Amino acid sequence: MSVSVAFEKARADDRAALVGYLPAGFPDAEGSIDALQVMVEAGCDVIEVGLPYSDPVMDGPTVQAAVQQALEGGSRTTDVLRTVEAVAATGAPTVVMTAWNPVERYGVERFAAALDDAGGAGLITPDITPDEAGPWLEAADARDLDKIFLVAPSSTPERLAMTVASCRGFVYATAVMGVTGARSSAPTLAGPLVERTRAATDLPIGVGLGISNADQAAEVAAYADAVIVGSAFVRTLLDAGTDRRAGLDALRALTEDLARGVRRA
Repeated sequence: MSVSVAFEKARADDRAALVGYLPAGFPDAEGSIDALQVMVEAGCDVIEVGLPYSDPVMDGPTVQAAVQQALEGGSRTTDVLRTVEAVAATGAPTVVMTAWNPVERYGVERFAAALDDAGGAGLITPDITPDEAGPWLEAADARDLDKIFLVAPSSTPERLAMTVASCRGFVYATAVMGVTGARSSAPTLAGPLVERTRAATDLPIGVGLGISNADQAAEVAAYADAVIVGSAFVRTLLDAGTDRRAGLDALRALTEDLARGVRRA
């Protein structure tokens, strides 16, 4: 199911979509599925399942800690696909956020077929640009999978136009220059970046990196089509430690708060 379904529903409700991220295998294989299902129940419209990888691309220390825990627990690509299948079964469009190397090692065609079979919507690929992604573009187009590339405040007009032309589903606007991590205020570069991106495409634009509470979500939802949250969800589970029930309860409360934020805008 393409993420476009979630954006159409959010648009009908006159609001932005809420996109939530957690790495597969964190805090463990079943725990990540339970957590992501809670996030869907509590208001996430789209889910990003992170593929744990030992060489982080844009992960800050919070996500790195969760990814390391997943890797130490033995999380593999097959576990990521199983997580996608379980979350997609809820009806929420589910994409994989991954560095390119694991996809290449698994086999691009094989990965696309497995993702499609699992009910996944597509991939977010932060470390590969469309002009270097020929095999993925071909495999994704053959299965109508979403191709979600990133634009940044540093993107030139030419690079931005090339990137959005190759996207399907939505465009991921990285609102800060740097790695992931919750921040005390909404990023100031996001608005101008969304404005530039909107001039180049009719696709929905999601803003990520740094959003951690309802006020920030409402601020970003006033101009973006999606509010993307990752580190705040991860931190909530890390803070809960081994108390799984407390972690899920806190995760539900945070998701509900963020969902109120995107609706308030």
